[in-house]
Amino acid sequence: MPILTHSFTPHDLRKLPVSELPNLAREIREHIVSQVSRSGGHLAPNLGVVELTIALHYVFDFLHDRLVFDVGHQCYPHKLLTGRLGLLSKLRTREGMAGFPEPSESPYDLFRVGHAGTGISTAVGLARGDLLNGESYVPGDRPDGRRVVTLIGDASIVNGVAMEGLNNAGTLRRQFLVILNDNGMSISRPQGAVSQYFDRLRLSHRYGDFKKSARRILEHMPGGESLIDAYHKMGEMTKAMVNEQPGAAGGWFEHFGLLSVGPIDGHDLPQLIEFLGEARDLDKPLVLHVKTVKGKGYEFAEKDSSRFHSPGAFKVVDEGDPETERASEEPPTTTTPLVREGCRVEIKSEGRSFTTAFGEAMVDLMHRDPKVVACTAAMPDGTGMNKVLPRFPDRAWDVGICESHAFDMMAGLARTGFKPFLAVYSTFFQRAFDQAFQEAALQGLPVRLCLDRAGLVGGDGAVHHGFCDTALLRTLPGAVVTAAIDEPALLAALEFMRTFDSGLSSVRYPRDVVSNLLAHETCPPFDLGKARRIFGPAPSAASRDGRPAVAVLAFGTPAIDAVSAATSLCDEYEVTVYDARFAKPLDTALLRELLELQIPIVTVEDHSVVGGFGSAVLEAAQELNLSASRLVRMGLPDHWIMQDSRTSQLAEAGIDVPGIARAIRHAASLAGDDPSSPARPSSIHRQSAPR
Repeated sequence: MPILTHSFTPHDLRKLPVSELPNLAREIREHIVSQVSRSGGHLAPNLGVVELTIALHYVFDFLHDRLVFDVGHQCYPHKLLTGRLGLLSKLRTREGMAGFPEPSESPYDLFRVGHAGTGISTAVGLARGDLLNGESYVPGDRPDGRRVVTLIGDASIVNGVAMEGLNNAGTLRRQFLVILNDNGMSISRPQGAVSQYFDRLRLSHRYGDFKKSARRILEHMPGGESLIDAYHKMGEMTKAMVNEQPGAAGGWFEHFGLLSVGPIDGHDLPQLIEFLGEARDLDKPLVLHVKTVKGKGYEFAEKDSSRFHSPGAFKVVDEGDPETERASEEPPTTTTPLVREGCRVEIKSEGRSFTTAFGEAMVDLMHRDPKVVACTAAMPDGTGMNKVLPRFPDRAWDVGICESHAFDMMAGLARTGFKPFLAVYSTFFQRAFDQAFQEAALQGLPVRLCLDRAGLVGGDGAVHHGFCDTALLRTLPGAVVTAAIDEPALLAALEFMRTFDSGLSSVRYPRDVVSNLLAHETCPPFDLGKARRIFGPAPSAASRDGRPAVAVLAFGTPAIDAVSAATSLCDEYEVTVYDARFAKPLDTALLRELLELQIPIVTVEDHSVVGGFGSAVLEAAQELNLSASRLVRMGLPDHWIMQDSRTSQLAEAGIDVPGIARAIRHAASLAGDDPSSPARPSSIHRQSAPR
């Protein structure tokens, strides 16, 4: 009989004998593998923390105590242990389980998180708040008070915010547990000196020997049955014994004022429960260093944890018969083996992605121009830089989860005459905006930003949407802000950026496949501040047959859907679609022409309607002293769009083909308005768009 049910809670978990917990761990892995094979999702990170998560909920009561995830992509076991098995079948959709912690799902989730390095600082805030409220755990006085635990990976802990959090955590005078989940990986191999430090530490077995010796000593001390007693009774001597082990983590963490224990085996449930039980009642900040295997329990994920970090849907097939689906298509049971001999995994692909196109384009750029250098921040696979790094090891770098450092390093390279390209997710660029301001734009340095995952990102949801990069970058004097609508446009944008040396430049593109809609046309080079007409007549030739004329100015891939929408309306309206290409500087000559001809304009972008491309057009109209009463702005609405397919999210925002068609009709209806009336631009999305 299965242990894990839809109503299973940590209360049920704590009733189980420790000997039964490995069976529960196996069930959790089977459920996760089975579902991720169907829907995609974060696989290897979750498989690696199953035992650790079970042990945490076995020892702590997180309806009362505090659990904070750093990043959060390792939360699936936590969710299955807290009554959400019924949501798993619709993983990463609006009706199902979010792929990251989601407070609206359960009181066990305290924060929506998706960015690395934030967990320790947030947990410090919880710890201080509980102290001020008189609710924190205090040995003897308040034994039932709240404990605070945060779980962070070895790749995330090198992030600058994490370091700041550690620095402040060491000043706490109360229980505070940081669990360092050390699997030797982030999405790919972690980078930097701290990562190398942990590599050396993993090779040392001295801590285990020390623990055995310490146990023998403590057994002969009155009341010395636990590490807690050791810290209190042996004080600095015990701390020194731990920290003086060659390569011991305490030698590093002690500089932050934190005790440190480990590394211990993160898949040994009895040992985990023992250590967590002791750490639970320690009234000092403590780092527990836990060694885990990313992808544990699923052979494919263990062997290639980067590929299986967050795969799309996949199937396991016989090596000799590619059509024979195997374990991934079977319903999860406690007896279904997760791996079978003679099989391989095929991960579903929907077509050529912008990421792949970018990676290949960068290889070409770097072959042609020895001054081009490139960098990513722990996202070589996700940005396409995995194609670049092995070919140009002296001119391309993965700096780990350190976006701010990456940007500053690129600024330094720009100052020395190189042409730096920084490949980063739009949502993670936000973490380096200060560097974009201070070290690049303010200095007039030509750092080149390549913003993958711009716009709506699908199943990862609100924590990863790239919805504000245009708004941020538009504020920087001299910055150039571009977007690509397809692969030829992306290549043209990169070539433009390669030769643009006057300041900061950027190109945005989505987590999506590239369109072939315009494959029959030659893509012209990017010309600073100039749009490209991709459908319909020139403005001066519009409305000759009496049909209302509408111009669509599209920034980025919504231009492709705008062409489809315009095509569907060609019998009703004379629609011209422009690939705007630039949000800064705008094509003001085109805008002036459209406004003076009194042609209604629809702007559309996969970006927040607040501060985005449409706002730039509206501001430019005002500066040109021309009426914007026939302007309709489309973009992401001023509310959070949660996890779902990217197609569903675009429909919700109203920037899919039907939504753009509605906006065109609405704009055409404004053609009879008095152009001398005060500007009354519209901003519409699905919830408010005319039907």
